[in-house]
Amino acid sequence: MRKLLVPLMFCLVLTTTLTADQDTKAVRRVESAGSVLDEIQAAPDQGIPEEVLGSAECVAVVPTFLKGGFVFGGRWGKGVASCRTPKGWSAPAFFTIGGGSFGLQIGGEATDFVLLLMNDRAAKGVLTSKVKLGGDASVAAGPVGRTTSAATDATMRAEILSYSRARGAFAGLSLEGSTLRPDNDANKKLYGKEIKAEDIVLKHAVKAPPSAHQLIATLNKKSPRHVAS
Repeated sequence: MRKLLVPLMFCLVLTTTLTADQDTKAVRRVESAGSVLDEIQAAPDQGIPEEVLGSAECVAVVPTFLKGGFVFGGRWGKGVASCRTPKGWSAPAFFTIGGGSFGLQIGGEATDFVLLLMNDRAAKGVLTSKVKLGGDASVAAGPVGRTTSAATDATMRAEILSYSRARGAFAGLSLEGSTLRPDNDANKKLYGKEIKAEDIVLKHAVKAPPSAHQLIATLNKKSPRHVAS
């Protein structure tokens, strides 16, 4: 009996440790997303124009999006999204983004990304199913810094505006060909139950966890009200 009990206890401890580690990763991803957005918007004349941010229905942040390749290229990352509610911004939901390319390339790079979902169609698509940027939803490089006529044009044309930050530089960058999809496994790890991304951000089924404080505080500060585009 003791010989059987020891392996069972070991398996239980290992499973608990792995689950805790996965939960910690989910929490850290939310915290990192908040830090990235806060740092970007704190940079004078270099962040997302507040008029453009004010037109967005949802904001999605991907801390450390990995890009690299040797002839064949690949892009992959995990992020969190928050959408507007009648009382501010929603609890975060997880999603993944990935894509591939082919060509003469070598090397790798880690980049932070911010995506603005500019209308209900883009928001529902990303949070309920797989969406290919440039195919299922139009995407464009977002304007940076002081608002110009180009910023207005961009918000009128594209359903999703994309931004990147690498080596301290922040700029608009198109992500055509990349695919976004909800990450409900990560949602379960953060909230402790089976829950869909759309229920979190569109139906407001859960409260925001403490790890989302900086993310939501930054959104409430920089874009407290929705501006009709």
